[in-house]
Amino acid sequence: MSYRKRTAALASAAALAGSAVWMAAPVARAEVVDVDYQCKTPIGDKSAVSPIDIKGVKKGNGYRLTMSWQKGVSSSPVELGKGAMTPSATIALGGADSGTLSVTGPANDAAIPANTPIKISDLSGTYTPRKSGAVTFTAGVLTIKALGTTTTCTPTKDPGPSLTLDVEAKGGGGTTGSAQGGDSGPDTGAGLPRTGPEDSAVALGTLGGTVLLAGAAGALWLTRRRRGAETAR
Repeated sequence: MSYRKRTAALASAAALAGSAVWMAAPVARAEVVDVDYQCKTPIGDKSAVSPIDIKGVKKGNGYRLTMSWQKGVSSSPVELGKGAMTPSATIALGGADSGTLSVTGPANDAAIPANTPIKISDLSGTYTPRKSGAVTFTAGVLTIKALGTTTTCTPTKDPGPSLTLDVEAKGGGGTTGSAQGGDSGPDTGAGLPRTGPEDSAVALGTLGGTVLLAGAAGALWLTRRRRGAETAR
């Protein structure tokens, strides 16, 4: 193989290496999903449909998940005063992982009038990957505790995932507190703070560009060396 062809081959290999690194970058896919709930309340069964949004933000070796309801669900025959209602929910894991993650949130910060759909505050929990790969997050059971009573709202069918993350397990971790929600403490991850998996994709894409430039530089150095040797003869 001539040195010219060898140089072209090295440049092509560097380009392919950069592309491979970029293709391996983690991605996140999210969508708002309508969830059809059937609720068991102290005064009988009720139904409600609410769009559910789940977001994931990278935090240390895990992700801080936030679950949001765009419409109220269930209702109370009497007014619920400030702080009288406490919500919690589960998120079903699928894909590369399995089980459930519990998410919790604050009590209502304002009174809820009687016979009015109960607006659920954002609920959150921390997920630490146990396996690497694409993990899906789907709305599970919603629990509302108020005035000594418990209302349980269960999706009538599989609504489909609201979020999919490509994750990498670190040292055999798991969901916080045996698949329970809650804060895992301050973010001790090294390097600059990241707002989500998209930042990982940008970082890996930059690495791919570095590999490409390094390969091209090496090819250019070999070509100049060869020309110098031929001139010296």
